[in-house]
Amino acid sequence: MKPVVAIVGRPNVGKSALFNRLAGKRISIVEDTPGVTRDRIYADMEWRSVPFSLIDTGGIEPDSKDEMLVQMKNQAMVAVELADVIIFVGDVKSGVTATDMDVAAMLHKSKKPIVLAVNKVDKVGDPPPEMYEFYNLGIGDPVPVSAVQSLGLGDLLDAAFEHFPKGYDEEEDKELIKVAVIGRPNAGKSSLINSILGEQRVIVSSIAGTTRDAIDTYYEKDGKKYLFIDTAGIRRKSKVDEAVERYSVMRSYTAVDRADICLILVDGNEGVAEQDAKVAGYAHEEGKGSIVLVNKWDIVDKDTDTMKKAKIEVQEKLSFMTYAPIEFISAKTGSRVDRIFPLINSVYERNSMRITTGALNDIINEATLKVQPPSDKGKRLKIYYATQPSTNPPTFVLFVNDKELAHFSYIRYLENQIRSAFGMEGTPVRFIIREKGTDQGASKWK
Repeated sequence: MKPVVAIVGRPNVGKSALFNRLAGKRISIVEDTPGVTRDRIYADMEWRSVPFSLIDTGGIEPDSKDEMLVQMKNQAMVAVELADVIIFVGDVKSGVTATDMDVAAMLHKSKKPIVLAVNKVDKVGDPPPEMYEFYNLGIGDPVPVSAVQSLGLGDLLDAAFEHFPKGYDEEEDKELIKVAVIGRPNAGKSSLINSILGEQRVIVSSIAGTTRDAIDTYYEKDGKKYLFIDTAGIRRKSKVDEAVERYSVMRSYTAVDRADICLILVDGNEGVAEQDAKVAGYAHEEGKGSIVLVNKWDIVDKDTDTMKKAKIEVQEKLSFMTYAPIEFISAKTGSRVDRIFPLINSVYERNSMRITTGALNDIINEATLKVQPPSDKGKRLKIYYATQPSTNPPTFVLFVNDKELAHFSYIRYLENQIRSAFGMEGTPVRFIIREKGTDQGASKWK
């Protein structure tokens, strides 16, 4: 595995601002309210030609009895356990606090290498006298930095680099299936990931929207490597007023962009809502392999036809995504959760599938013999040949005599024939219609 660096400290010392500056883009939510970053956030980075993972964490309040702050501390300590190097962030403007001393004592017990970053040193030149107070933490030489002014970041990364473990093999991380867990707030996304991993990795609460950031968790099973992205619940934008929530909505869609496979989690008690359809629609438009998981099935009132009726309802509400497999699960009890990995592997293979030109044209020719292509005013559609230029999702180009004759219904018929022949469950399929002899006027079908 690549080296892991965790950024930790008490609330509101600028950890997320530092994380964003190091990562070179806004990933963590940055607000002036303590406790905004509540879970672990990851970014893939590189320093001195060595790739590593950087983790941002929620602030640590060692003595707090507040449930959310206690969970934030627990999550930060999980990040410490995962890390090869810890960057402990202090605030030069507020100096060393009792909480800083307590956090430093906790970090000492981890026996991990610690680099002390003193943030908000916003001027070039000799560090301010206040910085020397941080020697009292007993961590070592403080590194003055300014997340806002981008000062001292190279020195900070150099100090962390000195503690990187040797022998990282980049080839190990190339075969990685990225899985985004998406859906409305409180559908059980974090609970599902905890159930899959067998340990509490993300904060779980009955408060809708507890997970406000997109959380990355690496996992290995049966020789395959996965990256699970637990997203903030996607809410209607008209109902999102806080800046914090706006960032979360944008990042939830970004998680879909990053993923290979999307697990679309539906609350079994509420069924498919309008927002579920929008989330699924975005995954479909982006060409992601998708699996629909109806969660909380353990507490749904059932009779002999409940599952059958629920499946029909899901297919009706997600009519554009009838290719997606549907599984009924309980993240809380673990029921049927073991079926998810085989589905992920299968859908990933289908989304990456490449069909030879010969086999593709055989199916197209057979389909046109079964059902004649449409005609208009005596002119009939002719499909000269087909080819597949790309995957993720499988995309097919049909060369025809007149693209205006390529009606949507007939293209859908051809899609169904291809799906039937090659078993393309879980993946959208794209068609590009071109008139033979020209690259102009291509039409796309999704």
